[in-house]
Amino acid sequence: MRLLIMGPQGVGKGTQAALLAEHYGIPTISTGDIFRYNIKNKTELGLEAMSYTDKGELVPDSLTNKIVKDRLAKEDCANGWILDGYPRNASQVEALDEMLAELDTKLDHVVALEAGRDVLLERMKKRAAEQGRADDTPEAIAKRLETYEKETAPLLDTYKSRGLLVAVNGVGEIDEISKTIIAALG
Repeated sequence: MRLLIMGPQGVGKGTQAALLAEHYGIPTISTGDIFRYNIKNKTELGLEAMSYTDKGELVPDSLTNKIVKDRLAKEDCANGWILDGYPRNASQVEALDEMLAELDTKLDHVVALEAGRDVLLERMKKRAAEQGRADDTPEAIAKRLETYEKETAPLLDTYKSRGLLVAVNGVGEIDEISKTIIAALG
């Protein structure tokens, strides 16, 4: 099973990705985790990423694409994977399409978790309090949600037109949401 899990910040992508990965016996691939791993281990890709992050800049798509491509080629991804946090824009969709063609594989489904803005804001406020995350300020949250709406949400139409989109309500009990996703994936 090769899945993308998409949705705005705070919708529960990471939580559901972990449950789905366990259910299907495949790895979850979070671009944030990949960056942290490569930076921590001072890989060539990690050092290149640091040249941007150390200056407070976003890592460019070209490097993000290289890191994802490198990860998808690893042996543990042979039987499937879940991508969380990628693609985030139309350019990354094109890059992912090229990667999958080179790997002679296809995307099975795109799970879109949905929740109202008020729910998302409340969840991120709670996460900030529980985890002490400095990046979960009201201003940062609002900016991330705006960026999602502008750059990432339109990608759902692309995947819908390809017949890959599975939209699921991300509000409710975690286990029930997971069961709903698994049932929708067949």
